[in-house]
Amino acid sequence: MRNCREITALVSQGLDKKLNRRERFAVWLHVSMCSSCRNFQKQTLFIRKAAGHYTDHLKSRLGKKS
Repeated sequence: MRNCREITALVSQGLDKKLNRRERFAVWLHVSMCSSCRNFQKQTLFIRKAAGHYTDHLKSRLGKKS
């Protein structure tokens, strides 16, 4: 089984690329047992989503000024 450092790296990589089946299973298995990594995954996804909303908002504001 992978350790927390490896899982958090996979969670981060998963934001930028699709993980293969083995990697996705390793993350799923680990976060089902590790609350720290589960929290890291949730927080990482939240930050990614919030950043996306912020950039969308900025783009719309910049578009209105043109």
